[in-house]
Amino acid sequence: MNLYLHNIGDIYGNVPVTLGDALLTDPGYRVDYVLTNPPFGKKSSITFTNEEGEQEEEDLVYNRTDFWTTSSNKQLNFVQHINTLLNARGKAAVVVPDNVLFEGGAGETVRRKLLETTDLHTILRLPTGIFYKPGVKANVIFFDKRPASPERQTKEVWVYDFRTNIHFTLKQHPMTDADLEDFICCFHPENRHQRHETWSEDNPDGRWRKFAVQEILDRDKASLDIFWIKDKSLADLDSLPAPDVLALDIIENLQSALDGFQELMQQLNTTPE
Repeated sequence: MNLYLHNIGDIYGNVPVTLGDALLTDPGYRVDYVLTNPPFGKKSSITFTNEEGEQEEEDLVYNRTDFWTTSSNKQLNFVQHINTLLNARGKAAVVVPDNVLFEGGAGETVRRKLLETTDLHTILRLPTGIFYKPGVKANVIFFDKRPASPERQTKEVWVYDFRTNIHFTLKQHPMTDADLEDFICCFHPENRHQRHETWSEDNPDGRWRKFAVQEILDRDKASLDIFWIKDKSLADLDSLPAPDVLALDIIENLQSALDGFQELMQQLNTTPE
């Protein structure tokens, strides 16, 4: 329906939509660009009816030969799927939640492979709560596919922190196109090799900063969850987010920790003695 509302496709003719599980197989075709906001939610699952006639859910793990690693985390699977869809010089911009930037295990594998085989040149840290619900933290990762090469394709990663000390609401203070003008200027779409940092030791609140790839590879789990601007809410109680936002943030952090422990337990239970 969203495609039709944006004049993509003909409701009475050829429909550019395939009904099915996009992650199930490699569709075979390759594209120049992928711009996408995959569905949020960490786990892929399948519902089935057991012998007692009761419905149960089971984590769904996609075992595809074109994937770098297997995981039930559908966010990581979508990133791998998008990498497969791109042609040798294809470009992608993908909305992902924070866990894709810092999660260990399969998450670390995917990040290291992206840095190695693609030019993961830009990360836009988005304000909290502009996707789906308050407390959800999202980013846009920009990467360009590269032909196979023994050299690491990412040389440096540019990060724009559009989150720290920035607050939007859906009604009273919604985000507008104008709010992204500074990022677009910094991104320098005409020639991104002519970028200039706005961060410096003299301007520690500059939102645009570059990091050498080796700096990232040396971080714990090759984490891309990078921030440097001082959060004013930590020093000024009057700047604290609303209580419901704080509560959801705490719940999200606890759930992420619980998921990590559950994944560790699964690995321990499946490790041969």
